[in-house]
Order: sequence, then structure tokens, then C-alpha cells
Amino acid sequence: MSRATSKVDAAPPSTLFLFGAHGDLVKRLLMPALYNLSRDGLLDNGLHIVGVDHNEVSDADFAAKLEAFIIEQARAKGVDEPEKVLDPALWAKLRKRISYISGDFLDDATYQAIAERIEVNGTGNAMFYLATSPRFFSEVAQRLGSSGLLKEQPDAFRRVVIEKPFGHDLASAEALNACLLGVMSEKQIYRIDHYLGKETVQNILVSRFSNGIFEAFWNNHYIDHVQITAAETVGVETRGNFYDQTGALRDMVPNHLFQLLAMIAMEPPAAFGADAVRGEKAKVIGAIRPWSKADALKNSVRGQYTAGQGDKPGYREEPKVDPQSTTETYVALKVMVDNWRWVGVPFYLRTGKRMSVRDTEIAICFKPAPYAQFRDTEVDRLKSNYLKIQIQPDEGMWFDLQAKRPGPAMELENVKLGFAYKDFFQMQPSTGYETLIYDCLIGDQTLFQRADNIENGWRAVQPFLDAWREGGSIATYAAGEDGPEAADELLARDGHHWHRLG
Repeated sequence: MSRATSKVDAAPPSTLFLFGAHGDLVKRLLMPALYNLSRDGLLDNGLHIVGVDHNEVSDADFAAKLEAFIIEQARAKGVDEPEKVLDPALWAKLRKRISYISGDFLDDATYQAIAERIEVNGTGNAMFYLATSPRFFSEVAQRLGSSGLLKEQPDAFRRVVIEKPFGHDLASAEALNACLLGVMSEKQIYRIDHYLGKETVQNILVSRFSNGIFEAFWNNHYIDHVQITAAETVGVETRGNFYDQTGALRDMVPNHLFQLLAMIAMEPPAAFGADAVRGEKAKVIGAIRPWSKADALKNSVRGQYTAGQGDKPGYREEPKVDPQSTTETYVALKVMVDNWRWVGVPFYLRTGKRMSVRDTEIAICFKPAPYAQFRDTEVDRLKSNYLKIQIQPDEGMWFDLQAKRPGPAMELENVKLGFAYKDFFQMQPSTGYETLIYDCLIGDQTLFQRADNIENGWRAVQPFLDAWREGGSIATYAAGEDGPEAADELLARDGHHWHRLG
């Protein structure tokens, strides 16, 4: 189904298996998203939801635990009336189609039980969502394949959904892709990146390619540089074990930030079908200049937060974190896209935890206008214009423009021209997974990463991993600050500065 086509039909009947059913991803995001899809009439009454995990629990108890968790989370956000979160009649209908299989992911008996459940549910369509630890991805895929559960028929699809991380370096990403493609075809694999489920991210393509005013200046003749930021105020919370083995670079750059870069930098696709869009995105990531180790050190900054205001602990004081850890909680990179449209335009990427604000944005900085006509005024330098695309928390798009401040003096003021989504559209509560789950069920791969895109991303990141492994230092920043001073110096070296967050 083309991305340009209106989505009005309910997804076809199928059985959705949620591996890792007792994990936070299922409870916090996937089940609320499925409820929202049901609320919006986008799930067929023949959709069955089956949790798969090693815990012993009945169908009824599994559904009851999901219901209790959703209500508990809503109350934690200040919602006192449960019916505002879960409509009793709607939940009752959905609950009837929720069941559970207890079994070990590495036990062939689990996959026999899955096959039997598909038979009982009366539809050959099945989707397997691996909401598990990454160490199970290859094992589960292999066992699904060896059990015959991935064999498709003309009237029955079989699809596998995989959460990030897709490997931890280029070699492991290549190995994972080889494993997956050894038991199924690329069209059966849905590598999910929840950032791509956000309305503002999807709107990047619509804004670029449906408005004629953008294309004329969307190139290196007019754009000076691009900044992509994903800032968080939270620390590692309960994820100390995982994060200390991962770090900000692996956690965010080859997936989330590179996907945003690709949507900004890609060429217009021939059509808004999955193959065309994903092909153009893969070309962009493949065009990122591979730095040498020396250049990778020069064009990157690693940071780690220390204790800050409000009794915020430092990273090394967080639970399940090595007290001597050198894992980065912040990273800033300069990358270059070596194609005709973008040659010479630096892309600056930064992401970090315990920063001053929660803010995911793309700031496109245009080359400044000539200012010869202001030579004899008090305006000695014109500021650059920015196009800011706000991904979260306040979705929208704004231009920064220069205007004259009222009064006799020639004084310029920065003003904003743009829109916020909430002012123009009625926004239903969502988790960001609704569009992605729906697309999986209807077979639209537009918003999902292909194997070559994944490998190109790791290929661009690998020089930084190699350089950091052999040398370089890690800077510090106090919790609540916007990263280390070295990150400011990274841009200052090119005569730039970070766009102010918030």
C-alpha cells in the first residue's frame, strides 16, 4: 500500500505473537498502541494477540495484568478515571482475543504450540514481534524458520518484527542480517524504529516533496549546515546493565539520528512506495564519508554526565553501572554526505542523557543573506535563518526570520513563523507505535529499515567505534547541562554554534 494512499481499512485478520510478553515494551507501548488501533477501527475482529514468554500465567491473568498496568500508568500521569483510558466495552472485545503461551524461546515445543495456536485461530496470517533481548533475535528467527512457521502461502503472510539494536557494530549487523535472510525474505522482515512512527517525522517527507517552495533551496547552494539533536532529561534509569554495554553512539546514531538525516537529505523518490523510499534513504546513508580513525577522533566528542543540580546522580553512581565506566552518555558528531546535493554541507549530530530539556529537533541553517546594504547601520552582521522541525515534545515546524524592531534605529529581531500540530490537528493519544504496527499488519515497509540501510549506518559509525577503542578522551558535563564544552568547540571550529534547545 502506498504511503500516499489514505488508510481507512482495518488490517486483515491475523495472529500477532508478542515474544517477551512480560517486558516493558509490550506493557508500556505495544498493548496501548493495539488498544488505540482498535479504538480507531483499524484492527479486524479476527486479529488475535498472543503473548509468548517463559512465565507461567493463564490467558485471563495475562490480559488482566495488561489492563491493570495500563490503568496504573494512566493514574501515574494524573488520570483518575480509568474509563478515560480504557473504554470498558472496547477493552472487553479486545480482551477476548488476548491469550498466552508459556514457553522457553529456545525450546522447540514453544514453536509447536505457536503452530497449533495459528491453526486454532483460523487464519494463516501470522506476525511475530520480537520484543526480546537482542541476544534472542537470531535464535528465535532460526527456530521460527526450522519449525516451518515462516513459510508463506498465497493467502497467508508470515512476518517478523525486530526492535533495535540491529547489532552492536558492522560485523554483528551483517551477521544478524545474514541469519534473518537465511530463513526468510527481505519482504518478511520489519526492522522497527519507533522514531519513524512519529507524525512529525513522517511529515518531513510530505513537507519536502508536496510543497514546491522547499525544493528550490534544499541543497548546498543555500543550506549552510544541518543540526540533528535528540536530547533527554532522564538518565539511564533501570537500564544500567544494557546502557553500560551500549552507550549513546550505538543506542541512537546508526538508527534514530541517521534515519532523520536520511529523510532530510534523500532525493525525491520515484513514488511513495516502500522500495523507492527505502532505496533513496539507503543511498544517502551509503554516501556518508567514511572517516579515517584520526578524522573520526577530530570530528567527534564523547561525554559522560556527572552529578548535577537537584541531587541528580552522576552516570557512574547510577544503579548497575560500573563505577569506573568510560561509556559515553553524550555524543556529538560531524558527518559529511558526499553527493552532488550535499557536498560541503556538514551535518552535526548530538544526543545525550541528563540534558537541560527533552527535545528532538532538526535545525536547518541557511547561508546568511548579503548585508552590504546595512554597512552604515548598527547591524554589523545578519543572523542565519533556521528552519526548525520539532519532533518532540511539541511537534511542529518553524522558520526563524529577521524583522525590524519598531523604532527609529535599524535594529533587527529574530521572529518565528510556523505552526504547531496541536493548533491545527486533533491529536489522539498515541504511543508512536500505532502507525508502525498497522503498517506491519498491512504489509507496508516504507517506514522500516532494509538490510543495506542498516549496514550502511554501521559502516558510517564504525570509524568512530574503532577510533574510540584505541584512543581519545571522554569529556564530562554536569547533569542538567547541554553537553560538554568540547561539543561547542566542535562547531566553533567551523564558525558555527549549536541551535538553542527548547
